[in-house]
Amino acid sequence: MTRGERVIAFIEGFCRVPEGTHVGQPIKLAPFQKKLILDIYDNKNGTRRAYLSIARKNGKTGLIAGILLAHIAGPEAVLNSQIISGAMSRDQAALVFGLASKMIALEPRLQQVCKIVPSGKKIVGLARNVEYRALSADASTAHGLSPALAILDEVGQIRGPTSEFIDAITTSQGAHEHPLLIAISTSAPSDADMFSLWCDDAERSPTPHVVCHVYKADENSDLDDRAQWAKANPALGIFRSLKDLEEQLAQAKRLPALEASARNLLLNQRVSLERLAFAPSVWRDNSGAPDIDVFRSNPVSLGLDLSARSDLTAAVLAARDGEGVVHLLPYVFTPQQGLEERARRDRAPYDTWVKRGDMVAVPGATVDYSFVAQYLRDALSDLEIEVATVEFDRWRWELMKKEADECGFASFATWNPVGQGFKDFAPRVEAFEALLLAGKIRHGGHPLLNMAAANAIAVSDAAGARKLDKSKSSQRIDPIVAAVMAVFQVSEGRDDTLQGDVSWMVA
Repeated sequence: MTRGERVIAFIEGFCRVPEGTHVGQPIKLAPFQKKLILDIYDNKNGTRRAYLSIARKNGKTGLIAGILLAHIAGPEAVLNSQIISGAMSRDQAALVFGLASKMIALEPRLQQVCKIVPSGKKIVGLARNVEYRALSADASTAHGLSPALAILDEVGQIRGPTSEFIDAITTSQGAHEHPLLIAISTSAPSDADMFSLWCDDAERSPTPHVVCHVYKADENSDLDDRAQWAKANPALGIFRSLKDLEEQLAQAKRLPALEASARNLLLNQRVSLERLAFAPSVWRDNSGAPDIDVFRSNPVSLGLDLSARSDLTAAVLAARDGEGVVHLLPYVFTPQQGLEERARRDRAPYDTWVKRGDMVAVPGATVDYSFVAQYLRDALSDLEIEVATVEFDRWRWELMKKEADECGFASFATWNPVGQGFKDFAPRVEAFEALLLAGKIRHGGHPLLNMAAANAIAVSDAAGARKLDKSKSSQRIDPIVAAVMAVFQVSEGRDDTLQGDVSWMVA
């Protein structure tokens, strides 16, 4: 019997279901759980790290408890060793400890060899003097400990690339020749979050000491695609309720505000749990290609978000056709110098988009507004498009306006300043969202707009007015900010919507 097979035999022979319908019955590991255990413990190169990314309600915490007991009182127990489980909150840490304690209470053989200390969330394996402690980030750290095994529960909740709590745990394992860290969690919301970085690194640069199992639905899958449910929920039909999953996803499909949470928690996709401004499925439903002729024969509004000179500057054109559909045409600029470094920082393939022509690299280390103004002048001239109005963020606008005037870009356009607070931006967000929900936007699936829409977070004031918040977004959202500003001027139903004969635009 291999090492992994012994762990499986211990869990199924000594551990009982701690709660629920089948409480007290012997645990029967699902095939995906057995595969993880075998890959970890039968790795001929030795496993130092193992990651399991999976949707909620697929037995993550129960699996952690079973593995812990195998190290406390089972075949993996090492004399005088320390093991820990780490979670970001007290409640989550208590859950792991609680399940392990219940498993011990349900099995007389484990009661004889384990001592539970509830006050310290500690379990001692008496036969080998193994000490287990449950830690939480909001209570204490792993400083002073030296765990041979550390199991991290729901590390997908960590925002950003690092965590002092996790760093304390990983560095505390340095005294061991063969330490093992296991992270089991639902997907993190963003590519830039720690658990995403770990999993992506394991996929891109596989090493023999790292085991990584990811169960997730495809990025653009529909909420009612049952084949995708199974990809993210390998316990479906075993101990993951099909009826419960069906009801929750049906509700999310009816209520766009619930979609982001459902995709992240139930389909294990990287979608922010903060309130996304625009539901992913609704955004995809508006991905029809824009028609250049609409821009030539109708008034055109330009949304302009300059941002910082070393980041993205976005200009998005909007025009409405005879059926009330608004077409979008984006131009996004970034400095050529440092392009690859910013691509890594922002977790976005800027260099690839530049090569494909989806993004414009501006010579130098900063975005030169004279270059932007001349590029837009020439590009729109070639397409025979004239701009009737420019909606712009006030930040640095006078520099851009000066360059536009000098090169003759948007010479006859009306320039309208747009505040980025609730007063100015709330009606623009509402107009944009209304068009999306009605299926009356054609953004062409442009990758920069897709990136921005997938990360745009809406925040509300006390009156319920909403605006986009760049500080809460994990990636750049400048293109969608520019699009929202541009669309407002041509949105149907506004008293001052650009209308009528456009022959005046011809010089």
